[in-house]
Amino acid sequence: MSTAPSAQPNPAPSAQPSPAPPTPAWVRHYQPGVPAEIELPTESLVALVERSVAEGGDAVATEFFGRTTTYRDLGDQIERAAEGLRRLGVKAGDRVALVLPNCPQHVVAFYAVLRLGAIVVEHNPLYTARELRHLFEDHAARVVIGWDVALSRLRDLPSDLKIEATVSVNLLKAFPAAKRWALRLPVPSLRATRRKLTQPAPGAMPWEQLVSAPRLDPSHPRPGVHDLAVIQYTSGTTGSPKGAKLSHFNLFANARQGEAWMHGAEYRKEVFYAILPMFHAFGMTLFLTYGILKQARLVLFPAFDVDLVLAAARRNPPTVYCAVPPIYEATAKAARERGIDLRSAKYCISGAMNLPAATVEAWESVSGGLLVEGYGMTEASPVCLGNPFHPSRRTGTIGVPFPSTLMRVVDPADPTRDVAQGERGELLIKGPQVFGGYWNNPDETQRTLLSDGWLRTGDIVTTDADGFTTIVDRVKELIITGGFNVAPSEVEGVLRSHPGIRDAAVVGLPAPSGGERVVAALLLEEGARVEPEELRGFCRDRLAGYKVPREFVELPSFPTSMLGKVLRKQVRDHLLAETQG
Repeated sequence: MSTAPSAQPNPAPSAQPSPAPPTPAWVRHYQPGVPAEIELPTESLVALVERSVAEGGDAVATEFFGRTTTYRDLGDQIERAAEGLRRLGVKAGDRVALVLPNCPQHVVAFYAVLRLGAIVVEHNPLYTARELRHLFEDHAARVVIGWDVALSRLRDLPSDLKIEATVSVNLLKAFPAAKRWALRLPVPSLRATRRKLTQPAPGAMPWEQLVSAPRLDPSHPRPGVHDLAVIQYTSGTTGSPKGAKLSHFNLFANARQGEAWMHGAEYRKEVFYAILPMFHAFGMTLFLTYGILKQARLVLFPAFDVDLVLAAARRNPPTVYCAVPPIYEATAKAARERGIDLRSAKYCISGAMNLPAATVEAWESVSGGLLVEGYGMTEASPVCLGNPFHPSRRTGTIGVPFPSTLMRVVDPADPTRDVAQGERGELLIKGPQVFGGYWNNPDETQRTLLSDGWLRTGDIVTTDADGFTTIVDRVKELIITGGFNVAPSEVEGVLRSHPGIRDAAVVGLPAPSGGERVVAALLLEEGARVEPEELRGFCRDRLAGYKVPREFVELPSFPTSMLGKVLRKQVRDHLLAETQG
């Protein structure tokens, strides 16, 4: 029988470590100090806000028409609202609907729901009863926290949706006392303003009652980092809205990616102007997660109003001003005319639509930093590409992938095949911010999320050798005519260059012979008149024949998303109804 050797055996040779993947080419164009990778979160968003409350203390968390709330008070209200919701029966995994504009109560409600391990479902408070019904039928939330003006539309929802509790938010209660008093004056214009801001909500619990509860028991379980945090509905530009499932990990990671990108932003020193709606993915991440992470002052605006923005700028000038091109244009114009200094604005990101060079020039003439274009989608929490806050930025592109984010450009018909650099293809994204699928929609999830974790964006792009990316069009909005693909944005760009045309939306309508015909909806400059034949000749000089619109239709306005992006699908539906009528 053999015996064990007295000496320890030589250790087995260790396996050779796998070589680190090459650093993507685009990283060298990052602003100095921006890392290629972020530290991935190991805690939930509840830990994020609790840390900010503890460290922020008496620093201002929110400002609303001049009235402020400190981080300490914010934390107290979150814990009381969480207990109030618990007493209403909300538990981990339940969906709670928020139907709120930007206001202090929105910040509190968001984190109170998450504190219980429940799931926030955001809604546009301007949605009609029909639009709200579609969403409520999908997510089946039983508790609603809503602006009292919007709650009247919920009363029109069918009883089978079984909403068990409604909490009404009166925006005026968050106003400074002097402003509340002024709105009580018996002046017709003030009465009209008061009616727009608040309406009776019979049967609903007042928000003030909810937050009068004692603080939640500290031992109440907190959610895990990979638990579902938010169901965020897509804008539905190419179909019915779908609920993107965003986890605490997704949203926390995107907040950290934003922190890395805005290198140099300081804790408790930044002033975020919350103009973009927090019920939209862009505003949610900028303000509710990233802004709170930085322990910033969030100056809240229920809707964009240039007068309110510039009045606030006199008190507390913005350092972070994120918006869409029309808002930048309006703000820059008014600030220049009124002599208001916006040089405090150091971090400015534009998204949702093309950023014209003229807008960049106008904004940077009055602000103190670069205006850069970024790219995101609800399914990516939402930000995944951006231009650096650095001279390496390239206006006209959506920039390069964020830290810890990869991209590919593939054949839309075969997403396993990458196209050559510079060729048009569909953009694919991979990173910690990519969602976990659609709520109650496995078929769309399978079509959108590839088995290896890549997200199909549906956007057609080109990239250069440095990774700077330019959007060409949407896969689902390409027009197929005579066997050829027509990119609507290309035709729209030509039409907008015509001196009589203010804007254009190009869509495909069914052709009698099968396929589609190219049709252009137009918004004309004031007093302008255009002749179809002249427009066709104008387009023929600049486009291949199959891309030239067969019809031109003048419209008084275009339907737009909550961020001002033209909704081509709704334009198409309108034109289709007109032709069939």
